[in-house]
Amino acid sequence: MKIGILFSGQGAQYSGMGRSLYDNCPKAKEIFDMAGDEIKRRCFEGSDEDLKQTEITQPVVYTVSMAAWAAFKDLLETELPAGRVEVAGMAGFSLGEYAAYTASGIIRDFETGLALVKKRGAFMSEAGRYADGSPRGAMAALMGNREAILRSVEAARGDDVFEAVNFNAPNQTVAAGDAAAIERLKIRAKADGVKIIPLNVSTAFHTPIMMPASEELRRFTEDFIFETPNTPLYSNITGRKLMDDKPEDMPVSAWVRDRMSQQVMCPVYWQETIESMAADGICYFIETGPGKTLAKLVKRSSPEASAFNIEDVESLMNTIGELKNAAQ
Repeated sequence: MKIGILFSGQGAQYSGMGRSLYDNCPKAKEIFDMAGDEIKRRCFEGSDEDLKQTEITQPVVYTVSMAAWAAFKDLLETELPAGRVEVAGMAGFSLGEYAAYTASGIIRDFETGLALVKKRGAFMSEAGRYADGSPRGAMAALMGNREAILRSVEAARGDDVFEAVNFNAPNQTVAAGDAAAIERLKIRAKADGVKIIPLNVSTAFHTPIMMPASEELRRFTEDFIFETPNTPLYSNITGRKLMDDKPEDMPVSAWVRDRMSQQVMCPVYWQETIESMAADGICYFIETGPGKTLAKLVKRSSPEASAFNIEDVESLMNTIGELKNAAQ
């Protein structure tokens, strides 16, 4: 039985996340303790306003996701029949790709991943501001036919930065860019029969606005050593396996560095990711980290698949129970 592990992205955070895992799962507690007291405090007690700051959000969501994975992996090895369950693929949504990098062995350990994510969050926060420090950019979720959505985005762009950036499911796409274009989109979308939901974010991720963050991330990772994954990792940029597109003569570290730097300013092809994983025989998807957004999106792109989430002890044990039943 092939399962796929999905890691939560930015926006899934909430105050109190991870506390149940910390209190009840020794492997999860190890991750939180390595992250340190400040991150634990923000996860368990942080305010909503505090947690939505990009430079804070990214390390705390990464930590909870890795703690959830550690707790699940421990039970996967001890509670399920040997040889009956195979972790056949991993993917993470935007920020979540760094948890996937770590869980698959591309990033060698949690501490290295956390250091990377802290810098990524800081670079993206800085890129998403004007010279005077005020926030630049906005994002909106669009519900409707993808072709109609793309027409609306194109018509609303004008001279601003404005792109379709997250292709989440057949009927859901996220657009991002300068705030003025979002305002024009509100008018255009209605004419095209597209529903628009503004998102509560501080800037426009996965657009050219993030180019400075891309450049900083490339420089920061110049001396990092990245490894070949021990589990296939599906890339945000293509929706395909990360290593399938690597040029033969390109070192792994150089390839991963390139993908990391590109990912912050490129669209996330999440629908294509789930479809690729399902085509490779993965029929059970487990979202590890705060929330259950990705588990819900699975059903839209792969209706025959089963999807679960792990964010606390209750959801952890429910997922283990479901997998036990399926593996019998």
